[in-house]
Amino acid sequence: MSLKEDTTTTVVVHHNNDKDEGSRSETSMTYLSVTPMPFQFAHLFVYNFAFSWSKFGGFFVYPLEAYLFSPILKYPFGFWYSNRNPRILNVHKVSEVTDEGNKDNSPVLRVDLILPDDLLERILAYLPIASIFRVGCVCKRWHEIVSSRRFLWNVSPISSQKPWYFMFTSSDDPFGYAYDPVLRKWYEIELPYMVKTSRWFIASSSGLVCFMDNDTRSELYVCNLITKCCFRLHEPPNLRFCDYSALAISVDRVSTNYEVTVVKSRQVPDNYFQWDLSIHVYDSVSMTWTTPVSEMLTGWRGGDESVICNGVLYFIIYSTGSFQEHRHGLVCYDLSGRVSGRSLLTRGFVSVPCSLTCGRLMNLKGELVMVGGIGKQDRQDIITGIGIWVLENGKEWKEVGRMPHRFFQGFGELDDVFASSGTDDLIYIQSYGAPALLVFDLRKNQWKWSQKCPVTKRFPLQLFSGFCFEPRLEISP
Repeated sequence: MSLKEDTTTTVVVHHNNDKDEGSRSETSMTYLSVTPMPFQFAHLFVYNFAFSWSKFGGFFVYPLEAYLFSPILKYPFGFWYSNRNPRILNVHKVSEVTDEGNKDNSPVLRVDLILPDDLLERILAYLPIASIFRVGCVCKRWHEIVSSRRFLWNVSPISSQKPWYFMFTSSDDPFGYAYDPVLRKWYEIELPYMVKTSRWFIASSSGLVCFMDNDTRSELYVCNLITKCCFRLHEPPNLRFCDYSALAISVDRVSTNYEVTVVKSRQVPDNYFQWDLSIHVYDSVSMTWTTPVSEMLTGWRGGDESVICNGVLYFIIYSTGSFQEHRHGLVCYDLSGRVSGRSLLTRGFVSVPCSLTCGRLMNLKGELVMVGGIGKQDRQDIITGIGIWVLENGKEWKEVGRMPHRFFQGFGELDDVFASSGTDDLIYIQSYGAPALLVFDLRKNQWKWSQKCPVTKRFPLQLFSGFCFEPRLEISP
């Protein structure tokens, strides 16, 4: 059945005439297929849902071979609903000539009269985030459902969204493109109006993204990029005009409370080998900043790479002399204990697995993962490959992946440094010199390119970067 101009979503019900009056949920099986609407997504909503009618005055509804839901639903589910409500009895006959010239006299029901709000909420909650926004454009009722606070909170435990990757250029434009790995599509997303450019310090965790301005480092915002909800933090103490800053955020998934950390590094005047390093921590509950660590490092300085994993802050430090075996090192600091006394290098230093050109830290399901450019033994600034390691027992690195040579060559001219971030099971890797994006699935041990990003390179020295974030509707700073 095809109704191209009809704005009413209809469901064709094909009845099974072989009824067994003694059974309950299998008395009559009904297959649903929604006809196309001018809004193209609507016909995917309940494609091939099965209704099991009951002589007791109700029916059981569940999805059957729905290709939209198949990659999302891991377990069968269903809902029991009583049809004693007279609203669902609005059944009318529709006759249409089929391709064979025969008339189709199937009974037709309006889907918005079949399903009550609570059942419709449960079904829509299984959709990807991008599809939920499109569903809100179908009709007023669906818009009210997906905009309700109850629906937003119901989405969280039901729908497991894969992390998106937000790509932007080196320009001052406050927008970029986000890649959805589920639907394999790019969406143009504008940053909240308070964030004036995408070239700020950026960190993310569990649906919230933290921004810090690149000039004074006094403006910090915690935002939800999907809902555009944004909150400005108090200015951290003594953070202006430092040489290097590393930003990190950690969100508690249950309480939605969060911590923001900034690792500040500033060179001691006229001494390149000594650097002042301090750690500043913001607590969303008390809405205050504290500075649990402030000390001087010799032969090392801080940088711009840090992450919080299981209550421990990890950040990369860089050698300021040629006497170190490697140019990089890792420092861990327990945010819960806030232990003071011994120096950071004494109590929390971790060696890197090999000579690196750069290192990128990320939290993947509670495990600290580092993606690093592998440098040559005699020339550590020349990249020969990209490896992925997991930190075990707080000290030992285990290699879990290495980029195949054909993908490594696919970047073209790859600099010794690159952008990489990830969460859940996905790791994104991007060259600063091109908009190509490579995705590594840690669980499947699978490498693949994303769909081509709509942004194009306009001049030879144009740079690209990006970050990973979880698209969530229910969380707010």
